[in-house]
Amino acid sequence: MPSSQLLRSRPAVGWALLASELSVLFRRRRTWAMLLALAAVPILIALAVRLSSATPPPGRGPAFLDQITQNGLFVGAVGLIVCVPLFLPLTVGVVAGDTIAGEASAGTLRYLLVAPAGRVRLLLVKFAAAVVFCVAATLAVAVAGAAIGIALFPVGPVTLLSGDTISVGESLLRSLLVAAYISVSLIGLSAIGLFISTLTDVPVGAMASTIVLAVVSQVLDSLPQLDWLHPWLFSHYWLGFGDLLRQPISWDSFGNNAILQAAYVLVFAALAYGRFSSKDILS
Repeated sequence: MPSSQLLRSRPAVGWALLASELSVLFRRRRTWAMLLALAAVPILIALAVRLSSATPPPGRGPAFLDQITQNGLFVGAVGLIVCVPLFLPLTVGVVAGDTIAGEASAGTLRYLLVAPAGRVRLLLVKFAAAVVFCVAATLAVAVAGAAIGIALFPVGPVTLLSGDTISVGESLLRSLLVAAYISVSLIGLSAIGLFISTLTDVPVGAMASTIVLAVVSQVLDSLPQLDWLHPWLFSHYWLGFGDLLRQPISWDSFGNNAILQAAYVLVFAALAYGRFSSKDILS
């Protein structure tokens, strides 16, 4: 093939490989089981509040829990707050940890590396698929929360943390912004999982290690003795989306979070490339 045709074919190969990877990811029963489990969290919260005879007292439980009975749009926010510390990192860790190690364990890795795929393109495609899952997982919680909240509770204008009131339409837009914030928050964890996945041929080990690191990061972030370390932890801004629930919106936390996650992506993507490019593929 002439070199000009080969160059033109490379982007097409990359997109085809990404489409194939996403197809495989979202045809797995495990993927849908995780998404359904995430969607079940706000549904269970809404049902518990609906079936309870008492209104949740202010200050007890997750933020906004006491406001669900007045406005069902808060169900999605409560669901995201509950899922961010554990359930979302758990599912993202499973997907990211399986990226390379899963293929090696199944014996399909070397077939994926046949030209013109290549190792760099494969890493990019695997990471892109993990990022897509981050978005899908967050939306599963937000959309299920909004749907069950609208079905079970009254819906109306929403009072923000700043005391301002916004319309239902704008509140749904704010919910999408919060979902985008959380999706960005999980990208750094995906890059860490990708790197760990290149270190082993045992996907369960890569998944477990990624999830444990997410828990350890949050534990360290809760220790006041380590204040100097907190801004460097990839989980530091995970619950910092409160600025998106004020009027006017403050983008400082969103920007700081995006910069931090981008730094983790650069570091761990480089480490993943360094490991994967020199790795002997035996299966």
